[in-house]
Amino acid sequence: MAFRPYLAFKGNCREAFNRYQAIFGGDLVLLSFSDAPPTETTPPPGTGPDAVMHAALTTGEQLLMGADAPPGAFEGSVNGICVNYSTSDVTNAERVFGALAENGQVQMQIGPTFFSPAFGMCIDRFGVPWMISTDQS
Repeated sequence: MAFRPYLAFKGNCREAFNRYQAIFGGDLVLLSFSDAPPTETTPPPGTGPDAVMHAALTTGEQLLMGADAPPGAFEGSVNGICVNYSTSDVTNAERVFGALAENGQVQMQIGPTFFSPAFGMCIDRFGVPWMISTDQS
């Protein structure tokens, strides 16, 4: 069994996932409402045809997904959730943290802790909270 984050964006899903692909690499699939056959689906009210109805970034066995949410669809949704990225390489953790924190908000600067050689928390420029950690050796 696997739990997969599915992120909701306010119209900037395409920009966010292009950035995530630049940071993490991998294969990116972006489906817009305009990609769907007219008989299959129409954009929800307030959402344009170029809005992303599904994004999937695959790196190895990891999968991060998301979409542009219709206006008001996720107001009052669950708070207190972070996407966690773990790696065995401190240098890579620092690189990823720096890239995600760029033009975002650092909540806890990445550095050594009693439980990880490198751990940090930030909210990226798209409003997504991240926890970056390095596995103990």
